[in-house]
Formats: sequence, C-alpha cells, structure tokens
Amino acid sequence: MVASARQVLAAGFDGVHLDLEPAHSGNADLLRLLERARPAVRAGGGVLSVAAHQIDPLPAAHTVLGALTGRPKWWSQRYFGQVARRVDQIAAMSYDTAMPWESLYGGYVAHQTKLALEVTPARTDLLMGLPFFHTNDPGHRAGAETVAAAVRGVRLGLTRADRHRERFGVALYVDFAATETDWAAYRRDWGTCRPASGCAPGRPTAAPPDRP
Repeated sequence: MVASARQVLAAGFDGVHLDLEPAHSGNADLLRLLERARPAVRAGGGVLSVAAHQIDPLPAAHTVLGALTGRPKWWSQRYFGQVARRVDQIAAMSYDTAMPWESLYGGYVAHQTKLALEVTPARTDLLMGLPFFHTNDPGHRAGAETVAAAVRGVRLGLTRADRHRERFGVALYVDFAATETDWAAYRRDWGTCRPASGCAPGRPTAAPPDRP
C-alpha cells in the first residue's frame, strides 16, 4: 500500500485517501500503516487522508457492539485521536446512524463534531461528512439524515473556541448523488456562513470521505 501511494503521487495526484473498512477500534495495524505511509506521501509532496468511523456516543459502546455483532460501528475517542495524529486529514463518516428523525440526527452530528474536535490536533484537517446520498436502509433514513440537519449539527458542535479553527470543514458524500435540495442546503447553511455564525468561513469543504 505504501508503494501504491508512491505510484499515485508519481502520477501527479495531490495526495492519497485511505478508506479501510471495517477497522475495529484499537487496530494497531492501521496505526502502523499510517506511520509508514505518511513519510512516503509527504516525500512526494502529497497529503495523507483517511476515512474514520464515528466516535463512541457512550463510553465503550464499540466494545459492546463488537461483542454482539462482530462489526465495528464506532471507534473510541482515544483511538480516533491516535489516527488523527498520524495523518494530514481525517474525514469522519458521520452518516449511516440509523437515526429516525432529523432532530436526533442533527444532535448526534453535533456530539460527534465536539468529540472529534477534542482529540484532533490543530495541524490536522478535520472534516465532518455530509450525507449527499438518498438510499433508504436500516442505517440511513433519507428523511432524517439530511444535509440541512448535518450542517446544523456540525455548527452546533463547534464551540466558541473552535469556531475559527482553520483546519476544519465538511465533506460531501457523495457529490454525484446529490440533489438540488442538497446543494441548496449546503450553500445556504455552510458555504455562505459568516464569522459570527459558528462555522468556518473560507474553508467550507474538501474531498468526500469515501472518495479520493
């Protein structure tokens, strides 16, 4: 994978985005991979980015879910921070939450934003994923996981101290599935924000979490 990253940069790309799913909280192999990949990517003048699982909404939730289902849904906050310290950019996949209502989803995203900000170094780009897709399944309810609700949640999660943080933004997953309603909500609620409104003007977005 490190050799492949060098090839990508040699081909003229600006960086490498890793989307390794599923990855259990505490996975040491992922940390070692990032430690090896980052110097190689930086040597090529590129940015190393990684997609991240959501953070435990309750203490040890990842342990309980993993024991019951064998599938990792969340990372511990500590592990999220360990990953964030080893990359240039971390994109939290803050969707597929199974929330039934917009209000609950917005509150969940606000909590995820706060938890991620607490452990992401200031030098690392932190991106919160916005749901620009419209499939209906147990994990994603199109009527609840909306762009408008996600943006409200992200802005609520920004504390007074963090709202002018330079290396922060949102990531649109996925742009090719977006509707005009999605784009309108993004432009209205995030893309044209003002400094006093609790968002990060000038750096509104970056690469989608699951797409290089």
